[in-house]
Amino acid sequence: MKILAISGSLRAASLNSALLRAVARLAPADISVVLYRGLGDLPLFNPDIEASNPPPVAELRTQILSVDALLIASPEYAHGVTGAMKNALDWMVGCEAFVHKPVALLNASPRAVHAQAALRETVTMMSACIVDEASITVPILGSSLSEDGIVLHPKISASLLAALFVLRAAVVAARIEVTVNLPIGA
Repeated sequence: MKILAISGSLRAASLNSALLRAVARLAPADISVVLYRGLGDLPLFNPDIEASNPPPVAELRTQILSVDALLIASPEYAHGVTGAMKNALDWMVGCEAFVHKPVALLNASPRAVHAQAALRETVTMMSACIVDEASITVPILGSSLSEDGIVLHPKISASLLAALFVLRAAVVAARIEVTVNLPIGA
């Protein structure tokens, strides 16, 4: 199973990016978690250039379409998701990359409730399937935990692995549902 992990932060020392890198390190052999690294390369969303399919946008769409699920972690700025995250999502609204895609939302800060709610609303509007049981808050803000610390922390690593297993089960269930609903002879 392939998962694309998208951090809403452009900071080099981002807790959300560290969290997603830790998930990639913790993933069992049958789950590949790849961190998307082009968030800062996306042009500002502009419907006038949407039809030209700018290369960074086309690359993000291709990456989303090629995976089984998404992991998204975004910090909260001014009670909302980051501009970079919202911009990426805006570019994806006009295509079907998110439609029926299982998505888990990770939150690195228990106080970032507004961003999580906004992210949930946007992704749901885009017809993604939010996997609630895999969408967890990992209280690492203020903990001084590095990526290594997250991986080595027994409770946090267990929670992240459990979230991955739930996300994998959601992907398998979605595949079964598609197979069951295929027309006869398809």
